[in-house]
Amino acid sequence: MVEVIQGRDITLAELINQFGLQLVDNEQFFSEWQHDLPELSDLEKQSLNQVKAEYLHLSKYPILEPVVKMVVLSPLLHLAGFYQPPFYIASEQEVKISSEDEGTIITGGIDILVFHPPFWVLVIEAKRAEYSLEVAIPQALAYMLANPGNDKPTYGFVTNGREFQFIKLTKQGTPRYALSYTLSLNRRDDLHTVVKVLKRLADLIRNS
Repeated sequence: MVEVIQGRDITLAELINQFGLQLVDNEQFFSEWQHDLPELSDLEKQSLNQVKAEYLHLSKYPILEPVVKMVVLSPLLHLAGFYQPPFYIASEQEVKISSEDEGTIITGGIDILVFHPPFWVLVIEAKRAEYSLEVAIPQALAYMLANPGNDKPTYGFVTNGREFQFIKLTKQGTPRYALSYTLSLNRRDDLHTVVKVLKRLADLIRNS
């Protein structure tokens, strides 16, 4: 009997058991998020400082997912160049992934998908404290595994509006993944770093 799991309910343990997913504890595997990052202009830094100020103002109230997309994520993707060719953005995309023996099927929708070339962005609601990035990472990895290409790395980005984390997945042979540190809007210039990493990954994807 085929087991169907909603993407939002998937756990890392299930991905490891069903798809052989392995965590790589080696900085060289995912060095892209730390090395050769571009510099930001003064205007870009000012824009990010404004994003931070607006979020901190609005965070006095319960922040729902649409507000996170509008106030935080949209400016980040804009500054990183994901609204320009060759990228194209869609939202609420349905995805499906099955294990090799077809015994498990994971279905669900990803909030924002930047594709051509592929880049996955997942936003989780931040209206309650328990919605941490740890909840979103297995879901993002499940959707990244569904990416049809196997020859190139796939990158993911998860945020709850206040925290941000990047993911790299390779699928040649055994699927392997690594995570960046958790970056925080509340920590000094971390928001600047987020855009630098997004710019770096955009360049890598354009030239791949």
